[in-house]
Amino acid sequence: MKVKVLFFGLTHDLTGFDHEEVEVPNGATLADLWSRYENRFPRLGGIRGSLLAAVNQEIAKQSQQLHEGDEVAFMPPVSGGAGGDFHRITRQPIQTAELARELKAPADGAVVIFEGIVRDHSQEQKTLYLQYEAYEPMALRKMQELGRETKQKFEIDHLGIIHRLGRLEIGETSVAIIITSSHRHAAFEACRYAIDRLKQTVPIWKKEYFADGAVWAEGEGQTRMLIKPLSG
Repeated sequence: MKVKVLFFGLTHDLTGFDHEEVEVPNGATLADLWSRYENRFPRLGGIRGSLLAAVNQEIAKQSQQLHEGDEVAFMPPVSGGAGGDFHRITRQPIQTAELARELKAPADGAVVIFEGIVRDHSQEQKTLYLQYEAYEPMALRKMQELGRETKQKFEIDHLGIIHRLGRLEIGETSVAIIITSSHRHAAFEACRYAIDRLKQTVPIWKKEYFADGAVWAEGEGQTRMLIKPLSG
């Protein structure tokens, strides 16, 4: 039987491709499939314990059995609507002020905005630029789940989440979260909660580029592997 396999983040770098269609035996599990890739690409063995796998856009256990036509994604841990709400992925610069105007309503007494900005350093190294990628269908669905979860927990009116993919230069906005509410306390609390949960649950990753190579930043305490540029 055939399954489609997607690779994100460090797994993309170590295999050299972002997807392929493979033939697997009937009854094969995720663990069987991963072992197959470890045999082809031995460096994958060093990150087995820090990976997530999804089958048809749902996080799955290694013991899960595969079926004809399944879509499997191997990915690093994520670092992690209705009405006027929005949940978006873009490759264009994020226009936060315009987005905030989309959400504001006459009943709102507060608008709280969080912007994640590309900074010029990471762990004492000078950052040149960042590259973001995502498992887009799953990322959008997880953003929508996060929006519903946040609105259930906090007394807010509207919520907007937008994340940019591709190459971002120093000073550009990578992610924006906008919360509107009748009162500021709920808006502040909801905004903090939403960005923290986004980092934990939405499959979007960043690759930091330095003068001597690049590294996937996969969240606190996760595997970091320097990918040095190939010599010509």
